[in-house]
Amino acid sequence: MQNKYIKFLLFVSVVAFIIPQIAMASWWNPFSWNIWNSFQSAFSVVFNKSQPEPTVIAEGILKKTETEQKKDGDKIKKEQEQESENQIPPSTSTNLALNLSDPVGQIVHHLFNIEGTPSAKGVVFTLDGKEIWTTLLLNQKKGLSIFDALTGKKITDINLNNGGGVEIIFSSDGSKVYVSQMETGKVFEIDVVSKKILRIFNTGGVWTKFLVLSRDGKTLFASNWSSNDVSQINLDTGMLVRKIKTVATPRGLFITKDNSTLYVAGFDKGEIQKIDLNTGESNIIFKSDGAMRQIVGDEDRGLLFVSDMGKAAIWQVSLKDDKVTKFAKTDINPNTIELSSDKKMLFVSCRGINYSSTVYNIPGPEWGSVLIFDAESGKMLDAIVGGNQPTALTISSDSKKLVFSNFLDARMEVFQVPSYEVFLNGNGGRSLVYKKELKKQ
Repeated sequence: MQNKYIKFLLFVSVVAFIIPQIAMASWWNPFSWNIWNSFQSAFSVVFNKSQPEPTVIAEGILKKTETEQKKDGDKIKKEQEQESENQIPPSTSTNLALNLSDPVGQIVHHLFNIEGTPSAKGVVFTLDGKEIWTTLLLNQKKGLSIFDALTGKKITDINLNNGGGVEIIFSSDGSKVYVSQMETGKVFEIDVVSKKILRIFNTGGVWTKFLVLSRDGKTLFASNWSSNDVSQINLDTGMLVRKIKTVATPRGLFITKDNSTLYVAGFDKGEIQKIDLNTGESNIIFKSDGAMRQIVGDEDRGLLFVSDMGKAAIWQVSLKDDKVTKFAKTDINPNTIELSSDKKMLFVSCRGINYSSTVYNIPGPEWGSVLIFDAESGKMLDAIVGGNQPTALTISSDSKKLVFSNFLDARMEVFQVPSYEVFLNGNGGRSLVYKKELKKQ
């Protein structure tokens, strides 16, 4: 009896130890996402439930990976002992992010850094530009942190039922915020003023990621990267309306202003999928064999922009005929993209080279970067040398401030952004020289 009890405790310990490692490793490497697809048979028992629980999902994963993980157990344990709130200490090489003095030729102005943001995955400004809200991936203590946008001083943390946060968006009126939590497949609705959780929605999917609201603000769509579907939630009732089948590992979403069409970015094969929300019909309009991540749009010009981590590129989609062309080449592992409010500039965070082909949660040999492109010509207007793995990125509603996270440094950087006209007269800023500074000394 005693031996059975000991074995049970060991089993629980292994599950609690391994699952965060699998989740974090799969996020860092876009080409490991097909691994999750091989787990679909293990997850099948979960899909018919209204809300999959983390323990059930964990057991499904464990059956497929326990032997492999044991081989790397000692290595993982050593790395885990170095972590602090999922955070590996950054490289000791000189980090330009620590120097607030702008390098010669840089057009954007470095205002200040915000420390203490481990694994910051998503970030947004409130509509009035006074606060910065950031999600912290797989963080059991604080899934969400809020800072003063003028000083960088922390306002408060929000505990998301002892889980982390992934993506974050505001309602159109700015009164509410929605945060996805991939480990539970839930979405949190939070009041912006009181900072209190109002409701929690069950997506019915596995590893919920990106969020987008219908233009009338009545419907929430959430991509689920392991169950390969998008959840549609009625915000009046808080109920799940349906789950829309998608390409493998759906990530970014974009809904047209007439609420009729949903575009989906697929990581597994670098696919862009177009779904008719009225009929349910869908088709793949493009495949790069890369890893599509995020979609932003300028419907006045009839264009979408899609980041591709696997091909280090930004693709441009014509909404008129779905024709796809390469808009710009980026640095390695482009992550978050965002258009300025006037749609004239495209901002791109690039994580940079991984530590190795199999290790992604340790700083690599180069710094990451944030690139600023002319959204019409594709010309690079300026470039920032970031820290270790720039990931989350956002622009204030007036396009005067930029903030991005250095995922492995537990740090965010805040910049002042001038007008488009200043960029046009800036001769490309540091776009011609910054690459020389990416390699660590």
